[in-house]
Amino acid sequence: MVSLIARTPAEGLLPATIAGLTLAEVTPLAITAVLPFAGQDDAVSRDMGFTFPAPNRTTAQGDTLAIWAGRDMALVLGDPPATRHAAMVDQSDAWAVLDLTGQGGDKVLARLCPIDTRPAAFPPGHTARSLLGHVQASITRLSGDALRLIVPRSMAQTAVHDLTRAMGHAQRQM
Repeated sequence: MVSLIARTPAEGLLPATIAGLTLAEVTPLAITAVLPFAGQDDAVSRDMGFTFPAPNRTTAQGDTLAIWAGRDMALVLGDPPATRHAAMVDQSDAWAVLDLTGQGGDKVLARLCPIDTRPAAFPPGHTARSLLGHVQASITRLSGDALRLIVPRSMAQTAVHDLTRAMGHAQRQM
């Protein structure tokens, strides 16, 4: 019988700190794709205890974060909502969740991402689906100096490689 060992997507790769910036893996309790049935956004919001996120926005309640992930869809990181007004799919094993913290995270992403992630253009609570190098990613500003990056689990090693290289290059520019 094969004995499987549970591993996180970036196990052994992170945390990495370069020039005051830290890239760390986050392991939420769960990641749930929530897709409200037609006309049920308000009912889902009531069931979750906070508002279902608008396009390119996030909402939160305690340790649970809802990130807009596409038309009529959010990724809920934390306690899965208890609702019968939405289709829900456990996505916990599908994604790698990385936090980039420290001053200059936007300079790191400027090397990898075609969107403006400077705090003035991309303040806390904003999120976008974009490229991170050649990897599709969800990019969310958590606070002035904290960005959350969600990439497919299968691309975690590539994302970590690209981000740590960009952190080194951004260091030379500061």
